Amino acid sequence: MNFSIQSLYNWYRGLLQNPKYRWWVILGTIVYILSPIDIAPDFLPVVGQIDDFLVLSILVTEVSGLVLEGWKARKGDSSTATDSPATEKTVDVDAVSVK
Repeated sequence: MNFSIQSLYNWYRGLLQNPKYRWWVILGTIVYILSPIDIAPDFLPVVGQIDDFLVLSILVTEVSGLVLEGWKARKGDSSTATDSPATEKTVDVDAVSVK
């Protein structure tokens, strides 16, 4: 099994972007942060707060991005709609010198 922090982050981000699961993930994240039962228990002086801080920072970053996208969509700003397809159509080209 190939496990990485990046794959876990991508999975979490994908769940947050899915409107069907978004509120459950937000609620679950808040319960995880407030719960004393974590990956690193909160009674450990510094280590216990590190995992809570990382999860909270990911949640705040992703939710604020979703809020900004929704706000721009309501406002009628089409810059976010045109930015996404452009990044998906990026082509890697090798440069060749012409003499």
